[in-house]
This record gives sequence, C-alpha cells and structure tokens, in this order.
Amino acid sequence: MICCFDIGGSKTVVADMGENQRPVIRHRQITPVGDYGAFRETVKAMAGKGTTPVGVSIAAVIDPHTGLARSANIPCITGQKLARDLNETLGRPVHVMNDANAFALAEARAGVGAGHRHVLAAIIGTGIGGAIVIDGKVMTGATGNAGEWGHGPASAMRTGTLLPAIECGCGQMGCVDTLGAARGIERLHEHLHGLESDSYEILEQWHGGGEQATRTVDVFLDIVGGALANMVNMVDPSIVPVSGGLAQDELLMEALDAEVRQRCLIERSGRLLVPVPGGVESALIGAAIFARESHDAGNP
Repeated sequence: MICCFDIGGSKTVVADMGENQRPVIRHRQITPVGDYGAFRETVKAMAGKGTTPVGVSIAAVIDPHTGLARSANIPCITGQKLARDLNETLGRPVHVMNDANAFALAEARAGVGAGHRHVLAAIIGTGIGGAIVIDGKVMTGATGNAGEWGHGPASAMRTGTLLPAIECGCGQMGCVDTLGAARGIERLHEHLHGLESDSYEILEQWHGGGEQATRTVDVFLDIVGGALANMVNMVDPSIVPVSGGLAQDELLMEALDAEVRQRCLIERSGRLLVPVPGGVESALIGAAIFARESHDAGNP
C-alpha cells in the first residue's frame, strides 16, 4: 500500500493506493502555503503512522540535482529541500514530483497513453502546464522544467493579431500562459472587444455562434495551437492527453486538436489531443507509481 498526496495551492489530498492502481482518498485539508513548519506538520498528520513509501504530487518544480523546490502557489516550500525534509518529518521514505509530471506518468502508464511510447501531456485550465513521458519514464530535463510549454512567448501568426504584453507569474513578459489559460481567454476578449466576461460566458457565446466570442476563440486557438504544435514537432508524441478546466469543453478541444494537427510539421490524420478528467486522481496515481518505483530502485 502506497500513501500518496496531491498538494496544490488551495488544498492537500491524501489517499492510499494498492495494486489495483485506484487511489482511495482518506482526507482533504487546506494547504498551509505560508508556513513551512505548519506545511510539514500537516503532511505528517495526514500521512498517519506507517513505514511504507509516500508519494507526493505537488504544484512545484523540483530541481533534479539539488532537490530544491520552487513554487508560486506554495511559497513556503521555495528554496527548501522538500523530499529530504519530509523524509525527516515523517520518518519514512518520501518521493516528490511535479504535479504535471504526475499527471503525465499516470496517463502514460494507466490512462489514455497506455501503450504509447511517446506521450506529451498538456494542462490547459487556470494555467498552462505540461510534461513528457518517453518509454514510461518522465523526462525531467536538466533543471526539472521539461515540458513546460506555457512559458514561451505567445504569438498569433495565423490571425495576424497584435497581442497585449502581460507580465507572467514566472517573471517574464508575454508568455503563452498569460493568454492561453482560462484567464487568458478573458484577457483576449477584453483586448479585442473591450468587454469583460468570464471564460464560461465567452465559450457559451462561442458555442452559440456569437461573432465576438468566435473572434476571441479563434485568436486563442491561434496562440495555444501554435505553441502546442511547436511542442509536438519537438517531442513527436503519438498522443497528447489534455487535462484542466478548458480541456473539459469537448468542442474547444476538437477545434484545438484540428489547429495543432494543421500546424504540425508532419501531417497527423488521426486525433492527437485526447481530453481526460485528470485532476486529483491522476496526480495521486502518478505520485504512487513514482514512489513505488523510486523506492524499489533504492532512489532517495
């Protein structure tokens, strides 16, 4: 039995997972984001007693060489050696991975990507994220940032649209993340039409054929489809599982899939983007797989 966590900026979820690859959630709690001591004690209390490995999926980048964490949503862990500290706090092996990597690993091993050698996972919701799995192994890269396609410069070359330069949470200007996530659709709508609407209203109007919403979504598809096609050209996956709030809009994902395939270097005849619920369950499954295999291999 593996104890596994999904830790985000708002809540922490703990579950147990056996050999059937289905996590059984035990408890949910608000994440202490500003106090590292409270954060560690919360994880300890939620994990409970035991000696089995603990897997943690977290909204953070973990440097594969130093073990240092960096997180915009959980600032208290930034600059901390998270896995080492949780090992000491819990008194049992703890294995920590980025939440997008956990999602990608779960889908590549036990989800829609099972049987595919090259998997590019994408998250399109509150933010833009991604991860790469090759032959069942997560590619972390030299600094732990492999697959983060949301932090390149946004462009809308097909529609020839001049885009607003917005500062991203990563510190750079004009990232895809600023215009390609749910808040990005809202920013585009205001930029193009001077109207303030939430993403649900804009997409509902688009579904109904609204002229202004159609223009907004077309520019959104240009930005996100171009950036994602660039990633597809580099990684050359045979499937792209997509999760996040916007991924649950089937018509939007069909349109994005068509945009990406049209802009790929090599023609793709079949569907490439496959929307999945993802969320907590995928993160927990990925964390559990990672913890079990890291423990069996004797990795710290």
